[in-house]
Amino acid sequence: MTSLQDPPLRRTAGRAKGTARSDAELRHELATSRPLVPAATLGGAIAAGGPLLVCMALAVVGWFLTDAGADGSPSGALRVGAHGWLVAHGSTVAVEGIRITAIPLGLTLACAWATWRVGHRVGESISGHGPDADRISDGARDWTVPLASALFAVGYAVVGVIACAVAATPASSPAPAPVVLWSLLIGGGVGGAAIAFGSGRAAIWLPVVPPAVRDAALVARRILGLWFAISLVALAVAFVLDFSTAANVVSQLHADAGAVTLMLLITLGVLPNAVLFSSSYLLGPGFTVGTGTTVSTSVVVLGPLPMFPLLAALPDQGVQPWWTEWLMVTPVLLAAYVAGRVQRDRPVLGWDQAALRGCAGGILAGVGLAALTVLAGGAVGPGRMAHVGPYTFEVLLHAITSFGIGGVVGALLVCWWQRDGDGWVRTRLSAVRDRLPRR
Repeated sequence: MTSLQDPPLRRTAGRAKGTARSDAELRHELATSRPLVPAATLGGAIAAGGPLLVCMALAVVGWFLTDAGADGSPSGALRVGAHGWLVAHGSTVAVEGIRITAIPLGLTLACAWATWRVGHRVGESISGHGPDADRISDGARDWTVPLASALFAVGYAVVGVIACAVAATPASSPAPAPVVLWSLLIGGGVGGAAIAFGSGRAAIWLPVVPPAVRDAALVARRILGLWFAISLVALAVAFVLDFSTAANVVSQLHADAGAVTLMLLITLGVLPNAVLFSSSYLLGPGFTVGTGTTVSTSVVVLGPLPMFPLLAALPDQGVQPWWTEWLMVTPVLLAAYVAGRVQRDRPVLGWDQAALRGCAGGILAGVGLAALTVLAGGAVGPGRMAHVGPYTFEVLLHAITSFGIGGVVGALLVCWWQRDGDGWVRTRLSAVRDRLPRR
Protein backbone atom coordinates (compact mmCIF):
# COMPACT_ATOMS: atom_id res chain seq x y z
CA MET A 1 0.00 0.00 0.00
CA THR A 2 2.92 2.34 0.51
CA SER A 3 3.61 2.44 -3.21
CA LEU A 4 0.10 3.74 -3.82
CA GLN A 5 0.56 6.79 -1.60
CA ASP A 6 1.28 10.13 -3.21
CA PRO A 7 4.66 11.75 -2.54
CA PRO A 8 3.44 14.07 0.23
CA LEU A 9 2.01 11.13 2.12
CA ARG A 10 5.22 9.13 1.68
CA ARG A 11 7.27 12.08 2.93
CA THR A 12 4.98 12.39 5.93
CA ALA A 13 5.38 8.69 6.71
CA GLY A 14 9.15 9.01 6.36
CA ARG A 15 9.24 11.94 8.76
CA ALA A 16 7.12 9.97 11.22
CA LYS A 17 9.54 7.04 11.07
CA GLY A 18 12.48 9.37 11.47
CA THR A 19 10.85 10.97 14.50
CA ALA A 20 10.25 7.54 16.01
CA ARG A 21 13.90 6.68 15.59
CA SER A 22 14.92 9.95 17.15
CA ASP A 23 12.63 9.36 20.11
CA ALA A 24 14.08 5.88 20.65
CA GLU A 25 17.60 7.22 20.50
CA LEU A 26 16.67 10.01 22.87
CA ARG A 27 15.19 7.57 25.36
CA HIS A 28 18.31 5.41 25.14
CA GLU A 29 20.54 8.43 25.66
CA LEU A 30 18.53 9.51 28.69
CA ALA A 31 18.60 6.00 30.13
CA THR A 32 22.40 5.75 29.79
CA SER A 33 23.30 9.30 30.81
CA ARG A 34 21.72 9.68 34.21
CA PRO A 35 23.48 12.01 36.67
CA LEU A 36 26.54 10.10 37.79
CA VAL A 37 26.88 11.28 41.39
CA PRO A 38 23.32 10.61 42.60
CA ALA A 39 22.96 7.43 40.53
CA ALA A 40 26.14 5.84 41.90
CA THR A 41 25.65 6.99 45.49
CA LEU A 42 22.01 5.97 45.61
CA GLY A 43 22.87 2.67 43.95
CA GLY A 44 25.36 1.85 46.70
CA ALA A 45 22.79 2.69 49.37
CA ILE A 46 20.19 0.48 47.67
CA ALA A 47 22.68 -2.39 47.31
CA ALA A 48 23.33 -2.29 51.07
CA GLY A 49 19.82 -1.40 52.21
CA GLY A 50 18.02 -4.08 50.19
CA PRO A 51 19.63 -7.11 51.92
CA LEU A 52 19.46 -5.26 55.25
CA LEU A 53 15.69 -4.89 54.94
CA VAL A 54 15.36 -8.55 53.92
CA CYS A 55 17.32 -9.65 57.00
CA MET A 56 15.15 -7.52 59.25
CA ALA A 57 11.97 -8.88 57.64
CA LEU A 58 13.15 -12.47 58.07
CA ALA A 59 13.97 -11.77 61.71
CA VAL A 60 10.45 -10.50 62.33
CA VAL A 61 8.96 -13.55 60.60
CA GLY A 62 11.17 -15.82 62.67
CA TRP A 63 10.13 -14.06 65.84
CA PHE A 64 6.47 -14.77 65.07
CA LEU A 65 7.18 -18.37 64.03
CA THR A 66 9.07 -19.29 67.19
CA ASP A 67 6.84 -17.91 69.96
CA ALA A 68 4.04 -16.09 68.14
CA GLY A 69 5.25 -12.78 69.51
CA ALA A 70 4.91 -13.85 73.16
CA ASP A 71 8.42 -12.74 74.09
CA GLY A 72 10.32 -9.70 72.96
CA SER A 73 9.10 -6.98 70.66
CA PRO A 74 9.11 -6.20 66.93
CA SER A 75 11.86 -3.66 67.47
CA GLY A 76 13.99 -6.34 69.10
CA ALA A 77 13.43 -8.67 66.13
CA LEU A 78 14.36 -5.88 63.73
CA ARG A 79 17.52 -5.29 65.71
CA VAL A 80 18.39 -9.01 65.51
CA GLY A 81 18.00 -8.91 61.73
CA ALA A 82 20.25 -5.87 61.53
CA HIS A 83 22.83 -7.69 63.66
CA GLY A 84 22.72 -10.60 61.21
CA TRP A 85 23.49 -8.22 58.34
CA LEU A 86 26.30 -6.64 60.35
CA VAL A 87 27.83 -10.02 61.20
CA ALA A 88 27.82 -10.86 57.49
CA HIS A 89 29.94 -7.72 57.04
CA GLY A 90 32.59 -8.69 59.55
CA SER A 91 31.17 -7.10 62.68
CA THR A 92 31.70 -8.95 65.94
CA VAL A 93 28.54 -9.11 68.04
CA ALA A 94 28.18 -10.01 71.70
CA VAL A 95 25.36 -12.46 72.51
CA GLU A 96 24.77 -12.84 76.26
CA GLY A 97 28.30 -11.71 76.91
CA ILE A 98 29.82 -14.06 74.31
CA ARG A 99 31.65 -12.41 71.44
CA ILE A 100 30.80 -14.00 68.05
CA THR A 101 33.46 -13.46 65.38
CA ALA A 102 32.50 -16.07 62.75
CA ILE A 103 31.08 -14.70 59.50
CA PRO A 104 28.08 -16.43 57.84
CA LEU A 105 29.52 -16.43 54.36
CA GLY A 106 26.22 -17.48 52.81
CA LEU A 107 24.67 -14.18 53.83
CA THR A 108 27.80 -12.35 52.70
CA LEU A 109 27.52 -13.96 49.27
CA ALA A 110 23.86 -12.94 49.09
CA CYS A 111 24.85 -9.33 49.80
CA ALA A 112 27.59 -9.53 47.16
CA TRP A 113 25.11 -10.91 44.60
CA ALA A 114 22.67 -8.06 45.32
CA THR A 115 25.54 -5.60 44.99
CA TRP A 116 26.50 -7.05 41.62
CA ARG A 117 22.95 -6.75 40.32
CA VAL A 118 22.53 -3.16 41.45
CA GLY A 119 26.04 -2.21 40.32
CA HIS A 120 25.37 -3.60 36.86
CA ARG A 121 22.24 -1.46 36.57
CA VAL A 122 24.17 1.59 37.74
CA GLY A 123 26.83 0.89 35.11
CA GLU A 124 24.18 0.76 32.40
CA SER A 125 22.63 4.03 33.58
CA ILE A 126 25.94 5.95 33.44
CA SER A 127 27.45 4.28 30.37
CA GLY A 128 26.87 7.44 28.33
CA HIS A 129 29.29 9.47 30.45
CA GLY A 130 32.94 9.94 29.56
CA PRO A 131 34.72 9.38 26.25
CA ASP A 132 33.54 6.78 23.77
CA ALA A 133 35.39 3.59 22.84
CA ASP A 134 37.35 5.24 20.02
CA ARG A 135 38.66 8.03 22.23
CA ILE A 136 39.52 5.54 25.00
CA SER A 137 41.48 3.41 22.53
CA ASP A 138 43.31 6.57 21.46
CA GLY A 139 44.46 7.09 25.05
CA ALA A 140 41.81 9.42 26.45
CA ARG A 141 41.47 9.13 30.23
CA ASP A 142 38.14 7.83 31.46
CA TRP A 143 37.33 8.40 35.13
CA THR A 144 33.69 7.36 34.89
CA VAL A 145 34.03 3.90 36.42
CA PRO A 146 36.55 4.83 39.18
CA LEU A 147 34.43 7.81 40.27
CA ALA A 148 31.18 5.83 40.15
CA SER A 149 32.78 2.93 42.06
CA ALA A 150 34.04 5.26 44.80
CA LEU A 151 30.64 6.89 45.17
CA PHE A 152 28.94 3.48 45.14
CA ALA A 153 31.22 2.26 47.95
CA VAL A 154 30.61 5.42 49.98
CA GLY A 155 26.84 4.99 49.69
CA TYR A 156 27.20 1.36 50.78
CA ALA A 157 29.41 2.25 53.75
CA VAL A 158 27.04 4.99 54.92
CA VAL A 159 24.25 2.44 55.23
CA GLY A 160 26.58 0.18 57.21
CA VAL A 161 27.47 2.94 59.65
CA ILE A 162 23.82 3.85 60.12
CA ALA A 163 22.94 0.20 60.74
CA CYS A 164 25.65 -0.03 63.40
CA ALA A 165 24.39 3.10 65.13
CA VAL A 166 20.73 2.05 65.08
CA ALA A 167 21.21 -1.60 66.03
CA ALA A 168 23.83 -1.04 68.74
CA THR A 169 22.95 -1.80 72.33
CA PRO A 170 25.15 -1.90 75.43
CA ALA A 171 24.92 -5.69 75.39
CA SER A 172 25.63 -6.33 71.68
CA SER A 173 28.01 -3.46 70.85
CA PRO A 174 28.71 -4.21 67.14
CA ALA A 175 32.08 -3.07 65.79
CA PRO A 176 31.70 -0.39 63.09
CA ALA A 177 35.28 -0.50 61.77
CA PRO A 178 35.02 -3.99 60.19
CA VAL A 179 31.62 -3.06 58.77
CA VAL A 180 33.10 -0.02 57.03
CA LEU A 181 36.00 -2.10 55.69
CA TRP A 182 33.74 -4.84 54.38
CA SER A 183 31.35 -2.27 52.93
CA LEU A 184 34.20 -0.69 51.00
CA LEU A 185 35.38 -4.11 49.80
CA ILE A 186 31.94 -5.26 48.66
CA GLY A 187 30.79 -1.88 47.40
CA GLY A 188 34.07 -0.92 45.75
CA GLY A 189 35.21 -4.38 44.66
CA VAL A 190 32.06 -6.22 43.63
CA GLY A 191 30.10 -3.06 42.86
CA GLY A 192 32.97 -1.49 40.96
CA ALA A 193 33.46 -4.60 38.81
CA ALA A 194 29.72 -4.69 38.10
CA ILE A 195 29.76 -1.03 37.09
CA ALA A 196 32.69 -1.70 34.75
CA PHE A 197 30.84 -4.55 33.05
CA GLY A 198 27.48 -2.78 32.99
CA SER A 199 28.95 0.37 31.46
CA GLY A 200 30.84 -1.60 28.80
CA ARG A 201 34.25 -0.40 30.01
CA ALA A 202 35.35 -3.92 30.93
CA ALA A 203 34.92 -5.01 27.30
CA ILE A 204 37.39 -2.28 26.36
CA TRP A 205 39.89 -2.88 29.15
CA LEU A 206 40.08 -6.70 29.27
CA PRO A 207 41.60 -7.19 25.80
CA VAL A 208 44.51 -5.01 26.91
CA VAL A 209 45.47 -7.60 29.55
CA PRO A 210 48.20 -9.96 28.23
CA PRO A 211 46.84 -13.32 27.06
CA ALA A 212 49.14 -15.22 29.43
CA VAL A 213 47.64 -13.42 32.43
CA ARG A 214 44.09 -14.03 31.23
CA ASP A 215 44.80 -17.72 30.64
CA ALA A 216 46.35 -18.14 34.10
CA ALA A 217 43.34 -16.44 35.65
CA LEU A 218 41.06 -18.76 33.66
CA VAL A 219 42.91 -21.81 35.00
CA ALA A 220 42.62 -20.50 38.56
CA ARG A 221 38.92 -19.71 38.19
CA ARG A 222 38.08 -23.13 36.80
CA ILE A 223 40.14 -24.89 39.45
CA LEU A 224 38.37 -23.05 42.25
CA GLY A 225 34.93 -23.58 40.71
CA LEU A 226 35.37 -27.33 40.35
CA TRP A 227 37.10 -27.63 43.71
CA PHE A 228 34.20 -25.96 45.51
CA ALA A 229 31.80 -28.28 43.68
CA ILE A 230 33.80 -31.35 44.79
CA SER A 231 33.95 -30.05 48.37
CA LEU A 232 30.19 -29.49 48.37
CA VAL A 233 29.57 -33.00 47.05
CA ALA A 234 31.85 -34.48 49.73
CA LEU A 235 29.98 -32.52 52.42
CA ALA A 236 26.60 -33.66 51.08
CA VAL A 237 27.68 -37.31 50.93
CA ALA A 238 29.02 -37.21 54.50
CA PHE A 239 25.80 -35.58 55.73
CA VAL A 240 23.53 -38.06 53.93
CA LEU A 241 25.49 -41.06 55.23
CA ASP A 242 24.89 -39.89 58.81
CA PHE A 243 21.50 -38.25 58.30
CA SER A 244 20.05 -40.20 61.21
CA THR A 245 22.29 -38.26 63.59
CA ALA A 246 21.01 -34.95 62.23
CA ALA A 247 17.40 -36.15 62.58
CA ASN A 248 18.13 -37.23 66.15
CA VAL A 249 19.50 -33.77 66.97
CA VAL A 250 16.35 -32.10 65.64
CA SER A 251 14.14 -34.45 67.64
CA GLN A 252 16.09 -33.82 70.84
CA LEU A 253 15.66 -30.08 70.37
CA HIS A 254 11.86 -30.56 70.19
CA ALA A 255 11.81 -28.05 67.36
CA ASP A 256 8.51 -27.12 65.76
CA ALA A 257 8.03 -26.13 62.11
CA GLY A 258 9.03 -22.53 62.76
CA ALA A 259 12.22 -23.49 64.60
CA VAL A 260 13.12 -26.00 61.89
CA THR A 261 12.67 -23.29 59.24
CA LEU A 262 14.96 -20.93 61.13
CA MET A 263 17.50 -23.71 61.58
CA LEU A 264 17.39 -24.36 57.84
CA LEU A 265 18.00 -20.66 57.10
CA ILE A 266 20.94 -20.61 59.51
CA THR A 267 22.35 -23.73 57.85
CA LEU A 268 22.13 -22.08 54.44
CA GLY A 269 23.88 -19.04 55.89
CA VAL A 270 26.88 -21.07 57.02
CA LEU A 271 26.90 -23.55 54.13
CA PRO A 272 29.84 -21.82 52.35
CA ASN A 273 31.76 -22.02 55.64
CA ALA A 274 31.07 -25.75 55.78
CA VAL A 275 32.22 -26.13 52.16
CA LEU A 276 35.52 -24.47 53.07
CA PHE A 277 35.83 -26.83 56.06
CA SER A 278 35.26 -29.76 53.66
CA SER A 279 37.87 -28.28 51.32
CA SER A 280 40.42 -28.16 54.11
CA TYR A 281 39.67 -31.78 54.98
CA LEU A 282 40.13 -32.97 51.38
CA LEU A 283 43.39 -31.03 51.03
CA GLY A 284 44.82 -32.78 54.10
CA PRO A 285 45.33 -30.21 56.89
CA GLY A 286 41.79 -30.51 58.23
CA PHE A 287 40.15 -28.20 60.75
CA THR A 288 39.23 -27.80 64.38
CA VAL A 289 35.77 -27.66 65.95
CA GLY A 290 36.89 -26.50 69.34
CA THR A 291 39.99 -26.16 71.45
CA GLY A 292 41.95 -29.42 71.56
CA THR A 293 40.10 -31.02 68.64
CA THR A 294 41.13 -31.87 65.10
CA VAL A 295 39.45 -33.36 62.04
CA SER A 296 41.74 -34.61 59.27
CA THR A 297 42.10 -37.51 56.87
CA SER A 298 44.43 -39.34 59.28
CA VAL A 299 42.83 -38.87 62.69
CA VAL A 300 39.73 -37.28 64.21
CA VAL A 301 39.66 -36.04 67.80
CA LEU A 302 36.37 -34.54 68.95
CA GLY A 303 34.89 -33.25 72.17
CA PRO A 304 31.42 -32.12 73.20
CA LEU A 305 29.73 -30.41 70.26
CA PRO A 306 26.77 -28.04 69.95
CA MET A 307 23.48 -29.60 68.91
CA PHE A 308 23.55 -28.39 65.33
CA PRO A 309 22.33 -30.79 62.61
CA LEU A 310 25.04 -29.91 60.08
CA LEU A 311 27.70 -31.26 62.45
CA ALA A 312 26.40 -34.75 61.65
CA ALA A 313 28.67 -34.58 58.57
CA LEU A 314 31.75 -34.86 60.81
CA PRO A 315 33.58 -38.20 60.50
CA ASP A 316 33.65 -40.66 63.37
CA GLN A 317 36.25 -40.13 66.06
CA GLY A 318 39.48 -42.11 65.99
CA VAL A 319 42.02 -43.24 63.41
CA GLN A 320 40.57 -42.95 59.92
CA PRO A 321 40.50 -45.69 57.26
CA TRP A 322 43.52 -46.07 55.03
CA TRP A 323 41.74 -44.77 51.92
CA THR A 324 41.05 -41.34 53.36
CA GLU A 325 44.72 -40.43 52.95
CA TRP A 326 44.30 -40.83 49.19
CA LEU A 327 41.77 -38.01 49.15
CA MET A 328 44.71 -35.61 49.07
CA VAL A 329 45.38 -36.75 45.48
CA THR A 330 42.07 -35.16 44.43
CA PRO A 331 43.35 -31.54 44.15
CA VAL A 332 46.36 -32.67 42.10
CA LEU A 333 44.17 -34.58 39.63
CA LEU A 334 41.69 -31.74 39.46
CA ALA A 335 44.35 -29.13 38.67
CA ALA A 336 45.91 -31.42 36.06
CA TYR A 337 42.52 -31.89 34.39
CA VAL A 338 41.72 -28.16 34.33
CA ALA A 339 45.16 -27.11 33.10
CA GLY A 340 45.04 -29.80 30.44
CA ARG A 341 41.63 -28.65 29.23
CA VAL A 342 42.79 -25.05 29.00
CA GLN A 343 45.91 -26.15 27.14
CA ARG A 344 43.73 -28.14 24.74
CA ASP A 345 41.35 -25.25 24.12
CA ARG A 346 44.02 -22.54 24.01
CA PRO A 347 47.17 -24.33 22.89
CA VAL A 348 50.64 -22.89 23.34
CA LEU A 349 53.42 -25.06 21.89
CA GLY A 350 56.21 -23.70 24.06
CA TRP A 351 57.06 -25.96 26.99
CA ASP A 352 57.88 -23.02 29.20
CA GLN A 353 54.66 -21.20 28.29
CA ALA A 354 52.47 -24.23 29.03
CA ALA A 355 54.24 -24.98 32.31
CA LEU A 356 54.13 -21.36 33.43
CA ARG A 357 50.42 -21.05 32.68
CA GLY A 358 49.56 -24.25 34.54
CA CYS A 359 51.79 -23.44 37.49
CA ALA A 360 50.70 -19.80 37.77
CA GLY A 361 47.03 -20.76 37.54
CA GLY A 362 47.45 -23.41 40.23
CA ILE A 363 49.34 -21.11 42.58
CA LEU A 364 46.81 -18.34 42.05
CA ALA A 365 43.99 -20.77 42.84
CA GLY A 366 45.78 -21.90 45.99
CA VAL A 367 46.27 -18.34 47.23
CA GLY A 368 42.64 -17.51 46.50
CA LEU A 369 41.42 -20.60 48.34
CA ALA A 370 43.56 -19.76 51.37
CA ALA A 371 42.26 -16.18 51.38
CA LEU A 372 38.68 -17.47 51.48
CA THR A 373 39.55 -20.08 54.09
CA VAL A 374 40.67 -17.32 56.46
CA LEU A 375 37.05 -16.14 56.57
CA ALA A 376 35.55 -19.56 57.32
CA GLY A 377 36.33 -19.82 61.03
CA GLY A 378 36.02 -17.80 64.18
CA ALA A 379 34.40 -17.88 67.59
CA VAL A 380 30.89 -19.36 67.59
CA GLY A 381 30.36 -19.76 71.31
CA PRO A 382 31.92 -19.76 74.77
CA GLY A 383 34.84 -21.84 76.01
CA ARG A 384 36.04 -24.41 73.51
CA MET A 385 33.86 -22.98 70.74
CA ALA A 386 35.99 -19.84 70.68
CA HIS A 387 38.38 -21.67 68.31
CA VAL A 388 36.63 -23.15 65.28
CA GLY A 389 37.98 -23.16 61.73
CA PRO A 390 40.40 -24.68 59.20
CA TYR A 391 44.17 -24.57 59.60
CA THR A 392 44.65 -21.68 57.20
CA PHE A 393 48.43 -21.63 56.80
CA GLU A 394 48.57 -25.37 56.18
CA VAL A 395 45.76 -24.98 53.66
CA LEU A 396 47.83 -22.36 51.84
CA LEU A 397 50.86 -24.65 51.62
CA HIS A 398 48.88 -27.72 50.56
CA ALA A 399 46.76 -25.82 48.04
CA ILE A 400 49.72 -24.10 46.37
CA THR A 401 51.64 -27.37 46.18
CA SER A 402 48.77 -29.56 44.98
CA PHE A 403 47.24 -27.13 42.50
CA GLY A 404 50.64 -25.96 41.28
CA ILE A 405 52.05 -29.45 40.65
CA GLY A 406 48.80 -30.63 39.10
CA GLY A 407 48.63 -27.59 36.84
CA VAL A 408 52.18 -28.10 35.57
CA VAL A 409 51.72 -31.83 34.95
CA GLY A 410 48.40 -31.45 33.16
CA ALA A 411 49.57 -28.60 30.95
CA LEU A 412 52.81 -30.34 29.99
CA LEU A 413 51.11 -33.64 29.20
CA VAL A 414 48.63 -32.03 26.84
CA CYS A 415 51.37 -29.84 25.36
CA TRP A 416 53.48 -32.96 24.70
CA TRP A 417 50.52 -34.62 23.05
CA GLN A 418 49.88 -31.59 20.87
CA ARG A 419 53.57 -31.35 19.87
CA ASP A 420 54.63 -34.97 19.48
CA GLY A 421 51.78 -37.22 20.50
CA ASP A 422 50.17 -37.61 17.09
CA GLY A 423 53.51 -38.20 15.44
CA TRP A 424 54.46 -40.79 18.06
CA VAL A 425 51.18 -42.62 17.54
CA ARG A 426 51.67 -42.67 13.77
CA THR A 427 55.23 -43.96 14.25
CA ARG A 428 54.10 -46.79 16.51
CA LEU A 429 51.28 -47.78 14.14
CA SER A 430 53.73 -47.81 11.25
CA ALA A 431 56.12 -50.01 13.24
CA VAL A 432 53.30 -52.44 14.04
CA ARG A 433 52.27 -52.61 10.40
CA ASP A 434 55.88 -53.35 9.39
CA ARG A 435 55.96 -56.33 11.78
CA LEU A 436 52.80 -57.84 10.33
CA PRO A 437 53.38 -60.71 7.85
CA ARG A 438 52.94 -59.73 4.26
CA ARG A 439 50.85 -61.80 1.92
